[in-house]
Amino acid sequence: MDRPLAPRRRTRDRRGRGMRGPGVLPAQPGRPALRTGRQRFDDLVLGIVTEVDERWQDRLGLVEYAVEDAPQVPDDWDPATVPLSSLVRGTGTTPTRLVLFRRPIEHRCETRSDLEAMVLTLVVEQVAELLGIDAAEVDPRYDVDGND
Repeated sequence: MDRPLAPRRRTRDRRGRGMRGPGVLPAQPGRPALRTGRQRFDDLVLGIVTEVDERWQDRLGLVEYAVEDAPQVPDDWDPATVPLSSLVRGTGTTPTRLVLFRRPIEHRCETRSDLEAMVLTLVVEQVAELLGIDAAEVDPRYDVDGND
């Protein structure tokens, strides 16, 4: 005697796209519960910049630090080379501006530790250029050989 099969219970929606909506409810309505990749990158840069700037603030003077998604490069720019950062020296009324480009940096890093090392390297090398000293003097964590 054959029994009819019981209807199968679906664990996903019928088109197989999975759960819709956030997996975590926000603590405050209108604010996401999880930080975005951009916010995590900004926090990483802020931590590194704060440490380096505090150490060299008396010699650096006024420096404005910024993060942009991607650089704007001219049409005739070589596509094989994309800048990871930009340093524009200040004049009498304008501060020096150090900009890190998030997307090209993240594209070159596989892990969080790679990302931290890359951001540290870029900030230290740009500050060293501003101060006219060796990058290893700016921060003891700077890896001269490029090895972890």
